[in-house]
Amino acid sequence: MELRELSIEEFTSFVNESPLATHYQTLNYALLMGENGYDYDLIGFVNEYGQIKAASLILIKTISFHTKYGYAPKGFILDYFNEELLKEFVLALKLYYKKKHVVFIKINPEIAISEIDPSNGVKTYNWNYDIKNILENLGFLKLKDNLYFESILPRFSAVVSLKNYDIKNINKNTRNKINRATLKGLHLEHSEKSGMDILQKFIYKKRNINSFYYKDYYNVFERNDMIDLFLVSIHSEEFLVNARKLYELELDKNNYYNQLLEKNHSNKYINQKMDSDRKLLSYKHDVEFATEMNKQKDKIYIAGALVIHYQNRIYFLMSGYDKKYKSFDANYFLHHEILEYYKENYDYAELNGMTGDFSKENPYYGLNQFKLGFNPRIYEYIGEYDLPISEKKYHSLRNKGTLAKIFNKTDIKIINNKEKKKNETKEKSN
Repeated sequence: MELRELSIEEFTSFVNESPLATHYQTLNYALLMGENGYDYDLIGFVNEYGQIKAASLILIKTISFHTKYGYAPKGFILDYFNEELLKEFVLALKLYYKKKHVVFIKINPEIAISEIDPSNGVKTYNWNYDIKNILENLGFLKLKDNLYFESILPRFSAVVSLKNYDIKNINKNTRNKINRATLKGLHLEHSEKSGMDILQKFIYKKRNINSFYYKDYYNVFERNDMIDLFLVSIHSEEFLVNARKLYELELDKNNYYNQLLEKNHSNKYINQKMDSDRKLLSYKHDVEFATEMNKQKDKIYIAGALVIHYQNRIYFLMSGYDKKYKSFDANYFLHHEILEYYKENYDYAELNGMTGDFSKENPYYGLNQFKLGFNPRIYEYIGEYDLPISEKKYHSLRNKGTLAKIFNKTDIKIINNKEKKKNETKEKSN
């Protein structure tokens, strides 16, 4: 078989027909990364009959003179259980990229090896687990399994079945937050490109990347209608009407509890009255806030998201909300409305990454709980592997710490800092 560069049409057609198809293995993603300092190849493994048996987008990044690395985002597109094909493809890749001074190729296949029960963290492994041995036997080096976000792409994913999605079946707390958000006059808008400037305000602190990255993402994928931009706004008049209704209803309840307490000072009635007092104060604040908003007549945007839609699934690429309006639960409303928006035409929704640590000590516990509230299935992917092409140079880069520096993630620092503070607290208490 022959390893050669494929035309855009050849590559796209082959990838689209594969069960491993992902937007990370598209020309669009190649063009995006081209804007961020990478060269790229659309590589294919073709037999004597002209049939493509394997393919991959390979991103190329220069480390130093005559030293580069390759990256196949979400792994190669081929049958990983076909060991003979995989072996031939790997050998051909090594020969081809050695001439291009590529020291190693990194892969992180979108292959689920287990499903996790979040209530106890128990993993149920499947037959894909055997691919780990296949890769290692071919010379791939398994990188450390991470619980958090130390790798290029998350190793754990929350996936919602859109055909079965129903607000009645999600977590009660999540459902209540969505309903409260709806009463506060929130609305989902399918925005045009101009909305990117609004979204940027909600996400600019989330990742250590240049400010144009997600704008480029939108521009590149919008060309083929593969991305949507959503914004959440507050409709002040609707918010005011609902806030007044809720206040008046609670005021009636509050007066009723006062009457009950005049007759009986039981703990039950006292607790009901105290709970009503809290709600009444909250609704009063909403009325005042909504009244002021309605005077100004300004539309206020408080959340937004970018969503990739490809093949039979959607992918929450990035989302964020204005922390000043945290009490509006806009992020819950945003995700619910987007799931409703797509559920007729797509089968699955990936809520993007989460961590594999389901304990309350997890620094990302809140993120995990947010996503678990939508009743997803949790999958563990196979992880990251490096395929050394020049063994000597690869191990030299590892030993010098060059690779750790290149692929270092801010999240590792966050976790290390939290662990440091936790240990300092323990030492002080002792």
